[in-house]
Amino acid sequence: MRFIFKTDYDQDIKLAKHGGHVFWYGLLGLFLLVAPWVIEEYWLAQLTFVLIYAVVGLGLMLLSGFTGLFSLGHAAFLGVGAYTETVMVNAGVPFPIAMACAGLLAAAVGMVVGLPALRVKGIYLGMATLAFGFIVEEGMARWESVTGGNSGLSVMPPSMFGWELESTNEFYFLCLVVTVLATLAIVNLMRSSTGRAFVAIRDSEISAQSMGIHLARYKTLSFALSAALAGIGGALYAHKIQFLSPEQFSIIQSIDLLLMVVIGGLGSIHGAFLGAIFLIVMPQLIALGKDYLPDAIGQAAGLQGTVYGLVLIAFVLFEPMGLYGRWLKVRAYIQLFPFYRRGMFKRQKTFQKSDRLK
Repeated sequence: MRFIFKTDYDQDIKLAKHGGHVFWYGLLGLFLLVAPWVIEEYWLAQLTFVLIYAVVGLGLMLLSGFTGLFSLGHAAFLGVGAYTETVMVNAGVPFPIAMACAGLLAAAVGMVVGLPALRVKGIYLGMATLAFGFIVEEGMARWESVTGGNSGLSVMPPSMFGWELESTNEFYFLCLVVTVLATLAIVNLMRSSTGRAFVAIRDSEISAQSMGIHLARYKTLSFALSAALAGIGGALYAHKIQFLSPEQFSIIQSIDLLLMVVIGGLGSIHGAFLGAIFLIVMPQLIALGKDYLPDAIGQAAGLQGTVYGLVLIAFVLFEPMGLYGRWLKVRAYIQLFPFYRRGMFKRQKTFQKSDRLK
């Protein structure tokens, strides 16, 4: 089976590089299709959250992993999409139109936030996006006539032209379709000239500009596309949790999203999904581990944050390419076995080129 797309140079590119990809992705797709009937409802809900966070992670991966722009306020775009979806759906607007508006409004806000990226970068851009996140969170709390303020806002079930998606299975399939479409869009975007321009900016802004790449245009576009995906993810997130309040989109949520793509593996689409799985599974493991820890540690406040910090430090020191980078090394080990020799895969000590002074 061949999936073929045309590039700018009229060359055929297979979506699946070889038969192994077709088999394993086909097996994964089959599992996702039958999941509502083979796993318990609780784990189906967790899988739905993985799909939602994967959509948001794809957007942040496009911005930070492929364009090299640092964001500490991505939860604000998630909140803009969630509140836009809620207000429009509660007003009777069909779900597809409301979700499209959520993505478009988040993209428009992303373009405005992207303007500082034209002047600053690195930690200074992170500070600018962090300030934006605080502004949006405060706006959600103060604009009570629209958002309900700190009292919160209930979310109606999604409906499409008279058909309400009330069951867990129906909403799961909706999230699955949106995630697949978002993934295919990002995969093909990164194979286009626009995607190559993003990567060139990440590697070296001076080199990219010398090749005729308009930095302001592509940086703003990256912010807009990333925010749009976060807004779409926010629309799904609102329907999943069914109740919104400003503290759900705080700086802690932004850090969790950034942690998701860093641990998943910056610069890889697979990393967005692996990071989403980590973000959902890790709290479950911490909750299970509390029973085996002394009460002074297991019941201490901030245990989850401490564990997250330790995991992040471990990945930065020993596996900068994240979970996907580790998988690539394991796969290479299996392919080379029994010819593997100690020291063939040394610990990576280099940073991304976008982190260096050019």
